[in-house]
Amino acid sequence: MEKIAFLGLGHMGEPMARQLLAAGHPLTVWNRTAAKAEPLVAAGAEAAASPADAVRDADVVITMLAGPDAVRDVAEAITPALRPGIHWVEMSTVGPDLVKELGERVPAGVTLVDAPVMGSTDKAAAGRLGILAGGDAAGVEHVLARFGPVTRTGALGSGAALKLVVNTAVIGGVALVAEAMKLADALGLDEATAKTALAGGPLAGAVARAFAADVHFGSDLAVKDVGLATGMAQLPVMEAVSGHLEAAAADPDVVHEDISRAVTHIRARRDA
Repeated sequence: MEKIAFLGLGHMGEPMARQLLAAGHPLTVWNRTAAKAEPLVAAGAEAAASPADAVRDADVVITMLAGPDAVRDVAEAITPALRPGIHWVEMSTVGPDLVKELGERVPAGVTLVDAPVMGSTDKAAAGRLGILAGGDAAGVEHVLARFGPVTRTGALGSGAALKLVVNTAVIGGVALVAEAMKLADALGLDEATAKTALAGGPLAGAVARAFAADVHFGSDLAVKDVGLATGMAQLPVMEAVSGHLEAAAADPDVVHEDISRAVTHIRARRDA
């Protein structure tokens, strides 16, 4: 079994790392907030004091971090410690440009794979995420399959690109549901009746996500993802969605909460 270093133990990273432990992989973990590693250590993982220490003896390195800045910081720390033959799997949602940047930085003999995921914390805990793998993923596909079904997307960066497409559709759909419910509120319709009608139409999946419970995708992360998407192409609808999300994320009670809280915020806005 490959020795795996897992860096980033947030809402998604922690349950994903548990899947690797359950499969029997020797696992070293690191997180900027060290206390978040303690439950995994109790389950059998080894905690590293730094990103470089985590990857030094690893066969596979997995990074699952909040965004581009965090990935760049960790990349700077681990790149000198990556040995030839290591596979580095970058699973954060950062866009294809950063993946290309990382590809230009990795040492000779290190294989970089971009493999962001589809799904939230519930699917991460169940091992049912969808994995979008770009680049030469053959050497790690069996590891990625511990998290859920793997789709090979093409060249390096294509997984990160497709993840932006998927997230744009999901976030845009959730915002559209929020505005439809805002209209229902304004028209005095019964909330449950409006929600049921929407759930029976073509936006059924977006309705389910807009009102989901026990999952987590923070409004701040949604703002980050929409910003990545609108930086790649002219997307007027998503620019409007970004305004909604930025307003929600400005509320300290909402910023790190699931985007379902942003739906409530959008419905309550008087200037939208």
